[in-house]
Amino acid sequence: MKSTLFAAMAGFMLIGPQGALAGPIENACLRSDRAQATRALCRCIDSVAQTTLTRSEQRRAASFFSDPDLAQSVRMSKTARDNEFWDRYRVFGATAEQYCAGR
Repeated sequence: MKSTLFAAMAGFMLIGPQGALAGPIENACLRSDRAQATRALCRCIDSVAQTTLTRSEQRRAASFFSDPDLAQSVRMSKTARDNEFWDRYRVFGATAEQYCAGR
């Protein structure tokens, strides 16, 4: 049992916490075709998402990377759920822009 736990911890240390903890925003950002999408920037944006959005909201926002039209649909939606999400998404975007500038 101890050797299994030690091996798992050693494996985690080799790949680092960033590989094990990459969130949906970081993954979507890294897969995007944007030239500015560096690992450092994507990781920064993801860390902001983790503090401003729920896990399900992070997955929803990550889908915007591959389908920008979906973001527009949500923004123009008349449902309370979409409006509440969009308000939190705007806060996330503004915070990420401020916090991650220059990365």
